[in-house]
Amino acid sequence: MNNTWDFVDLPPGKRAISSKWVYKVKLKSDGSLERFKARLVIRGFTQQYGIDYQEVFSPVVKMATIRSIIALAASKGWGLFQLDVNNAFLHGDLDEEVYMTVPKGIPNPSHKVCKLKKSLYGLKQASRQWFNKLSTTLLSLGYQQSKNDYSLFVNKSSTSLTILAVYVDDILITGSNSAEINHVKKHLHTLFGIKDLGKLHYFLGLEVSYVDEGIILSQILSQRKFTSDLLKDSGLNCSRPASTPLPLNCKLDPNQGDLLLDPTYYRAMVGKINFLTRTRLDLSFTAQTLSQFMQKPRTSHLQALQHTLRYIQGTIGQGIILKATDQLFLKAYSDSDWAACPFSRRSVTGYLIHFGSAPISWKSKKQCTVSKSSSEAEYRAMSQAAAEITWLVRLLEELGVQTLKPVALYCDNQSAIHIGKNPVFHERTKHIEIDCHFTRDKVMEGLIQLSFTPTDQQIADVLTKILPSPQQAFLLRKLGMVPSSYHSSLTGGDKIYEEIYPRSCKNSQEPNKVC
Repeated sequence: MNNTWDFVDLPPGKRAISSKWVYKVKLKSDGSLERFKARLVIRGFTQQYGIDYQEVFSPVVKMATIRSIIALAASKGWGLFQLDVNNAFLHGDLDEEVYMTVPKGIPNPSHKVCKLKKSLYGLKQASRQWFNKLSTTLLSLGYQQSKNDYSLFVNKSSTSLTILAVYVDDILITGSNSAEINHVKKHLHTLFGIKDLGKLHYFLGLEVSYVDEGIILSQILSQRKFTSDLLKDSGLNCSRPASTPLPLNCKLDPNQGDLLLDPTYYRAMVGKINFLTRTRLDLSFTAQTLSQFMQKPRTSHLQALQHTLRYIQGTIGQGIILKATDQLFLKAYSDSDWAACPFSRRSVTGYLIHFGSAPISWKSKKQCTVSKSSSEAEYRAMSQAAAEITWLVRLLEELGVQTLKPVALYCDNQSAIHIGKNPVFHERTKHIEIDCHFTRDKVMEGLIQLSFTPTDQQIADVLTKILPSPQQAFLLRKLGMVPSSYHSSLTGGDKIYEEIYPRSCKNSQEPNKVC
């Protein structure tokens, strides 16, 4: 029916790739049964480069783009819809000559092989060929492919805007023109056969909940199902939840403790925690810390991982709220922890960018060089934040959001701010690489406006170090992190935050006491 292959004799000098049937039980986001699924998968790992495949790269939409689209749709009051393409890879046309053995269950008395005309799941080029087919279709419908995110397509006119984001076979669509949205749905269904999943609720592991606060409708992004599965797979009895992602003043040594006999468990758990950082800013620093020991994990690293799992157990439904607002602006925070690594003496960069009141982009990463001063470390962090701001401004302007400049970039180091604002050249700055002065260029262009914020108000602190529980709760409250279980019964953001993160008693003599 799909004209996927032809039965032919295997030409001399060619080889046929084997295949297998894969069976899977598909579950809904609440864990209930959706359907039983059988899929034919070719063993693409046996393919040879230059013979039966050339290119394997296929773009997927960035998570920062997804969060930006959801925040924009909330502010504009647009509907968010999700589409799923049936057997997406089977629609990709193959350019190479690929042969496959006849799958089990299909009679083959003449000992033929299958000459593939369409791509199959498992082929190295399958995702690329599918994306080429889909992008060609969307371009023919008048959509323009974004130069800032190649998996983003925009159909813009003087009166309407339609946005379509693609992640392999999952499609997110929103915009001001409901007629155009229905038209593109119908066209894609005619060509490929799609499942219209309706209003966005579960996308790429992100659970989207809606909070009605009277005249505005905000979205809460969380990963409750994925978190529950992670804890179940960990096999850890988390009867005593931890209050911080890692122990305070935790300094993991790459050589302390015995090597793990089987590092698979450690690597799998850290990989899943890294996936959680899509909605959990509070785990970003922890994920980058634990990821440094993936090659040779030791018992001390496993103990730190178990502490993190206990923290996740106590915050299982935590997510971020993308609040609707009529004031669309960008605001950024950058921070660093100077010489945080006691062995390499490298600093940790952390930055966070808000769109309106919604956090849409963040990162925690160890710097690639040693900084000679805290000012230099902060300046390097500002440079990375400035690069992300530059990209986000271009992206949002493409989505019809104007008047974003200048973007306020907050830093808690006055010296770094002075270096960024002025062409200072002296002993403390002459060794800094040219690319770090990217921040100064953007300040001179008027794209970024550097501003000072006190250290205790620096919300990017959660991305550079482990904080005491009261300070972490205070900063997470400012960030707007909430459990996904909170909905319209809690009106008003402050009430939501207050029930989850009580305000710290600033004047109390007890550091862990809350009011």
